[in-house]
Amino acid sequence: MNNQNNQNNRPGGRQTPNRRPVNPMRGPGIGLYLILLMVVIGTVGVFMDFPQEQETVAYSDVVGYFEDEQVKAFVIQGSELTMQLRDNSVISYELPSVDIFYYDLGETIAAQRSAGIIEMQDFQVEETSWLSMFLPYIILFGLLALFWFFMVQKQGGGAGGAMNFGKSRAKRADPSQMKVTFKDVAGANEEKADLQEVVQFLKSPQKFLNLGARIPKGVLLVGPPGTGKTLIAKAVAGEAGVPFFSISGSDFVELYVGVGASRVRDLFGEAKKNAPSIVFIDEIDAVGRRRGAGLGGGHDEREQTLNQLLVEMDGFGNNSGVIVMAATNRADILDPALLRPGRFDRQIYIGVPDIQGRREILQVHAKGKPFEPGVSFDAIASKTVGFTGADLENLLNEAALLAARADRPAITAKDMDDAYLKVIMGNEKKSRVISEHEKKLTAYHEAGHALVTRLLPSQDPVHQVSIIPRGRAGGFTMSLPKEDKYYASKNEMLDELVVLLGGRVAEKLVLDDISTGASNDIERATDIARGMVTKYGMSDKLGPICYNSNEEVFLGRDFAQSKNISDATAALIDEEVKAIIDEAYRRCTELIQDNMPMLDKIAAALLEHETIGEKHFAALFDAPDADWDSIQETGLLEDESETEKDGADGGNAPAAQKDQ
Repeated sequence: MNNQNNQNNRPGGRQTPNRRPVNPMRGPGIGLYLILLMVVIGTVGVFMDFPQEQETVAYSDVVGYFEDEQVKAFVIQGSELTMQLRDNSVISYELPSVDIFYYDLGETIAAQRSAGIIEMQDFQVEETSWLSMFLPYIILFGLLALFWFFMVQKQGGGAGGAMNFGKSRAKRADPSQMKVTFKDVAGANEEKADLQEVVQFLKSPQKFLNLGARIPKGVLLVGPPGTGKTLIAKAVAGEAGVPFFSISGSDFVELYVGVGASRVRDLFGEAKKNAPSIVFIDEIDAVGRRRGAGLGGGHDEREQTLNQLLVEMDGFGNNSGVIVMAATNRADILDPALLRPGRFDRQIYIGVPDIQGRREILQVHAKGKPFEPGVSFDAIASKTVGFTGADLENLLNEAALLAARADRPAITAKDMDDAYLKVIMGNEKKSRVISEHEKKLTAYHEAGHALVTRLLPSQDPVHQVSIIPRGRAGGFTMSLPKEDKYYASKNEMLDELVVLLGGRVAEKLVLDDISTGASNDIERATDIARGMVTKYGMSDKLGPICYNSNEEVFLGRDFAQSKNISDATAALIDEEVKAIIDEAYRRCTELIQDNMPMLDKIAAALLEHETIGEKHFAALFDAPDADWDSIQETGLLEDESETEKDGADGGNAPAAQKDQ
């Protein structure tokens, strides 16, 4: 039971104020790091130079060493006495008077020298070489140099970095590396036909030039995410056999003003050197957004980059032999100067594939995956209305994961159906503990959706009803359309409102209470009703007038723009929306009240079995006077696995899923 509101809060983009160009070698972080490193070096140096603590000796101790025959050798330099003892330790002592020293120990020293106790009077004191003294400092300064080099490279500075900072970051793919061709692009036959002209021009431009034809300088690929815009751009490069430069729109915009424009110049310079070539800019809306649309001015760096792009595509300079291709799913927010003839002359819409396109896409992505003979791509294509190429690839991948998890050698039809439900609804949550009251509430809620769907001829047949939680839904009713639909009539939309309110009405009639489980249904119903009034002109009172603007909402424009409807009209719109919802609620109440026995039977089946398949559900209506056990005995209900294998008879993907 979905009791949560799905709200996406996106923080507004923070615009960078105008600033002077900054030297990338002087990043604010480098100075701090250098100070910290110098502190470390100084600390280590202090500890390295700190003199080692030596044992403090007195003159009497020195005399004692000689008298006890502990001195092996000694040397006197000036007034400093250095003694090497028998244990090879070295002791130094500053003599107050050399004469007094020899007066006190002269005879003792002479006797010990003659006896061989003192081996020598002058011995070589081991001195530390200058290399060993400076080696730690050399290592520290070497680490400092490496640290500096790393930071400079990271900031894009240095001799090479400063020169490359404004260079283009486009990735170049040689023709020999482009393995993608039009054969790898399925479900877009018309789009590939439009792009054949670009391929032919790149292969043999003279044929077009002789006729005075001008090939489009820019091709803008527009469509929903996942429809294959980037893939078809790669296929054009693979078919033409020319160098392919690909870059994202966000790679142009940097913190430093002027860098983006420099990268645009460098990109087109490289493309001209390798002409004929293709420049592909993915997500061009990141840099090509409409100028002057924000509150308080635009982003200076982004607008400079856009201006340079406009000049490179169609300015004073010659740009022959370079085809610019770009992809976006937000063409409505692009600057009009980008879309005029001479720049992006041609816009190609790559939409959601139809059933034939989905079948071809499935065959492409099924390569390398083993399937059981019972798996039908026609059945999968029929069920997946509204799926893009990326969705279909994800569907096959999820099915392969499910088969691997069950240690099956091949993907079965049940794996495909389970993967389909997982993709559109989420994972099953059988382990969730649900009280009997909530389980009954969910059963009648979904039974209300399913019953009203069955009673309205304009609605698609019920494919599955379940009260097992999936994702954030406590249950769902899935309908499969009989065919692909591209339009919706007013009566179909009104019936859809009745179906969406079926769960709420069933709760009210049976339990004499309502719950938050219908929140998603009410939200969808309200959107449909408001769209009928403000967008599709289906209100008799307001007439065929559009009160809904499709323009992209910018904060600055929104403040500066006046309202396009009066307060009286806004109140009338609210009245019409409420009237449509109230009428749908009334119709739904009548339908369910007239079929209460069937509602109880569907809910009882759900409480007992939790999930009802298409044939299970139809059997309840084919034998209305029989109970569930007698229906099972008649053999009208087949095994769930057989239901999945017969999915090819069902048709298409869910145009409507009523989830509680």
